[in-house]
Amino acid sequence: MKIRVSIPRAICLLFIIVVVTSVLAIAQADPLSSWNNTGPKKAIIDFVERVTKEGGPDFVPVNERIATFDNDGTLWVEQPIYTQFVFAIDRVKAMAPQHPEWKTEQPFKAVLENDQQTLLASGEAGIMKIVAASHTGMTTDEFATIVGQWITAAQHPRFKRLYTECVYQPMLELLSYLRTNGFKTYIVSGGGVEFIRPWAEKVYGIPPEQVIGSSVKQTFELRNGQPVLVRLPQINFIDDGPGKPVGISQSIGRKPIAAFGNSDGDQQMLEWTARSKPSFLLIVHHTDGDREYVYDRSAHFGKLDKTWDEATAKGWVVVDMKKDWKSIFPGTITGSTRPDTLDDLMENSGSK
Repeated sequence: MKIRVSIPRAICLLFIIVVVTSVLAIAQADPLSSWNNTGPKKAIIDFVERVTKEGGPDFVPVNERIATFDNDGTLWVEQPIYTQFVFAIDRVKAMAPQHPEWKTEQPFKAVLENDQQTLLASGEAGIMKIVAASHTGMTTDEFATIVGQWITAAQHPRFKRLYTECVYQPMLELLSYLRTNGFKTYIVSGGGVEFIRPWAEKVYGIPPEQVIGSSVKQTFELRNGQPVLVRLPQINFIDDGPGKPVGISQSIGRKPIAAFGNSDGDQQMLEWTARSKPSFLLIVHHTDGDREYVYDRSAHFGKLDKTWDEATAKGWVVVDMKKDWKSIFPGTITGSTRPDTLDDLMENSGSK
């Protein structure tokens, strides 16, 4: 039996194949496909082409191509509160049966009663008590296991997806683009270094030794004849603000030539990087309330004020999330487009 295909149908099929092939070729040719063809994308490509052009005036050897990225608000969502604080709240609730005294002791009482006002009123001291109780007293291996279990189950209450799926697709593309061009990419975060390390390589392609963050003190012990490191309820290092250049210097030993942030906590890292010649500085400005959030100068978390002014004055690249990004998160977002509140997180925190 012979199958006959009419000429018009054959032409139609050929046209579809050509179109699909062309679309795929274009997508593969554009490493920053989630970026609109606006100023920030052009500036990124121009910088990378200049520093990788051998013999050019701005050429930078591969071993000096260092790029540092803030995490919260730069690589993934940080609203309505930092993800690590959500983790701390969940840990307090999980540990509460072993601590009956928390029913009457603040700020734990506020967490257990979902009392947002009292929790916020406890200030930095209250937050530190919650973090100390939820992040210390265990070995480093035990903590890594706890974080690993939580991060594979906990969902963002607004977007109804894992926190590790609330990462910014344009920034994932940027990380990959830089690495393809010989850059070594680092996370430099005010968040806990041992909170980020268990999942950073899988999510960002950044290995644990290239994560710099805040840390608690540790001590070496023998438990049941086995050597372990135990996390102590004492601050070792705060990797935020002026601490970021210090952390970079101590951990990398080279000044970055590119730095990416979104808040005043990143100002000193950007200023430190600007001393490199050439250098590239970029700020992510959250302007999209439909697909993510809108915040800057008055935000409780991720405040962008002095750094925004400095970026404008010195010509740093500022990404307008709504205008410059075609998409925010990988894949398709489902769930409410209503911005959630701290109340939502406290009532619905944890794994689903």
